[in-house]
Order: sequence, then structure tokens, then C-alpha cells
Amino acid sequence: MKRLFGTLLLCALAVPALAADTIKIAITGPFTGGSAPMGASMRDGAKLAISEINAAGGIPVGGRKLKIDIIERDDEAKNERGALIGQELASMPDLSGVIGSVNTGVVLAGDKFLQEKGITKIITPAAGSASMTQWAKPDGPKQLSIFRFAAHDGIQAAMVVEDATNRKFTKVALLHDSTNYGVSGRDDLLNQIKKQGDKLQVVATEKFNIGDKDMTAQLLRAKAGGAQAILIWGIGPELAAVSNGMAKIGMKVPLIGGWTLSMSNYVDNAGKNGNGTLMPQTFIEEPITPKAQAFIEAYHKAYGVQRIASPVSAAQGYDAVYLFAAAVKQAGSTESLKIRDALEDLKEPVSGVIATWSHPYSKWDPSNVDTHEAFRREQVVMGMVKDGRVVFANETDKARLAKGGKK
Repeated sequence: MKRLFGTLLLCALAVPALAADTIKIAITGPFTGGSAPMGASMRDGAKLAISEINAAGGIPVGGRKLKIDIIERDDEAKNERGALIGQELASMPDLSGVIGSVNTGVVLAGDKFLQEKGITKIITPAAGSASMTQWAKPDGPKQLSIFRFAAHDGIQAAMVVEDATNRKFTKVALLHDSTNYGVSGRDDLLNQIKKQGDKLQVVATEKFNIGDKDMTAQLLRAKAGGAQAILIWGIGPELAAVSNGMAKIGMKVPLIGGWTLSMSNYVDNAGKNGNGTLMPQTFIEEPITPKAQAFIEAYHKAYGVQRIASPVSAAQGYDAVYLFAAAVKQAGSTESLKIRDALEDLKEPVSGVIATWSHPYSKWDPSNVDTHEAFRREQVVMGMVKDGRVVFANETDKARLAKGGKK
């Protein structure tokens, strides 16, 4: 009788494992606070993709279809919260992967715990170089479970410097916030200025803190130096304070910076003072292709909006989910390490709203962080603020993408 009871108990315990019809994925980011336009847009774009996958039955795995079960964690753009969430997620035995993170400092604080446990993560939309270069060192990991799905700051800084030099400017000022992201972006800009032949003279390098509302002192120093453009790197609504401060002192020069200038809390708070602001973009909210139109319309309907707060974040969250799902299908498993291996060698192209992704990642090589970076220069265009929206800065880019030129 005892043996029979033991056999029945083992069978009962085994049934849930065999009958499990879900795969668990965490979405993390700042869903409140100054970075919320990015975090919430990324989350909602990812959840839109998940709803589509689940509505179609789920991800095919081992003869079954697994629906995606979501865990959401709001890191509030706080490094200490990122560390706690990283530890919490790393302790979950049934977690297959993580998608998200907006702030470079949060990534630096939390991803080490996921890497230690071998939990696959696709960082999006955090673009700070240090998010990935932290692993590229002689004593770094031989295998890496961290991937990125964003146009990293190296790509963006190169485009910003190119834009300034193409406009025949010779003197610029650098402004950046004091976060890890801002400091890293400043360094990337300086490296690109040097790499592109020192055609630009930096007449002032100024920083500001999160929460600062008056940038007059920094801007007056830039103006006194004869800056013909402001190159800027920052995260939150402080970016709008720079544009408004420029208008206040009559400083009529272009503002060119990182992709975060496309966020609603910049565009809305800067108002007409933001017109003409330039920034690299991986997605612009214009229905130039059937795929883009379907995504925009579905997002607007699902969340009851007429404009996406951060289109880049939403589109990257959406495509990142489809890449992860493709890796799960190829791996035929919910085991995170097997999903990692599949991501490094995706066999089939993945159709996304940004592009069709053909082998976006390859086996991790510590000497080449691009092995775990999906985006390349040709997949990024310059956007421009115009009357409360971000539009294509160059019609040639718009025409190229409309014809399916982005690969």
C-alpha cells in the first residue's frame, strides 16, 4: 500500500510539470517616474506582441503550444531597485527570460545576478555603452546570457557627430546629465569627435542633475564659447529645460542628441522650443509600411492613445518579444540557457515592425560586443521634432524604409 501511495504521489507531482502550458517571461523597466514614457511604452509594446502570440495559441514547443505568462517589475529608474529585482528574478527557478530595462545604471546594478544564474535577458531600450561593454574584458564571461536590442550609444554618438559636421559646424558644446547614461554618452561623443578627425571644437562641457530646472548657467557658458550647436545626452524632462533655457537666452542653435529626445516628456514640455531638435531613431511613428501601420493602429487601440509616448521603446519591446519567441521555438525548450544558445544562432528570419531580423546575434565573443548587439548603423535614422511629433529628418530615409530598404 505504501509503495502504491508513493507511486500515486509521484504521478500527482509529475502531472503539473507535464501539463504546464505556459512559459514565464519577466518585463522590467521604469513604469513610474521621469523615465516612465520609455519604460511603459516598452512594456506595452512587448505586451502587445505577447497578446498576439497568445491569441495565435502560443509558442510551439515540443509538440505543444505554450502561452506566455508575464511578470512585471517596476524598477522606478532606481539602481538599488534594479539590483533587488535582478536578485529576485535570478532566484526564480521557472523563469525563462527577461526583457527590458531602460536605465544604464539599473542594468549595471541588476544584470550581474541574471548572468550568474544563466537567465537570458534581452536589454531594451537601454542604450548606454556600459550595459554591454561591462562584459567585454579579459576576465569576462566566456558565455553570456545578456543580449541587447537597441541602437547602442556608439552608433548614436557617431550619427550625432556626423550630423553636426555635415552642417559645417566647427564649434559645439556638450551637455549631459550626471547619470551613468549621461556620462557614458558624453564619453561616446568625445570619442566620436576624435575618431572623426577633430573637426569639431568642444567649447564647453557642462553637466546637469536629475531634477534640475534651470540650465541658464551652463547655456551661457556654451554661448560665450561660440557654440554653433548643442550636443546633448540625458534621460528625463531636464532635456526640455535645456530647450526652454535656450529660448530664454535667445540661443538659436540646433539641439542634437541621443534618442531620448523623442520622448513625450521632452516633446510636450519643450513645446515649440523643441522644433528642429534632432536625434537617432530606430522607429518613427509613421505608417510607412503595412507592418508599421498595423502596429501603430493596434497600439493606439489597445492603450487608448493617439500618440505613443516613446515609439522607439514600444517598437523595440514588440520586436524583442518576437525574437525571444523565435529562440524558444527553435530551442524547443523553456530552459533559459537553451534559449540563449538559440538566440546566438537563429535559423529563421524574424519579421518585426522595425525590420526583418536575420541572424541578429552570434556566439558571444568578449573582444566584440557586437556579437550580442542586434542593431547596426543602417538600421537607424535621424528623427526631428516638428509640432509635437517626431518625424523623419531626411525624406531619403523615409523613402528607403517605405520600400523595405531596412534589413
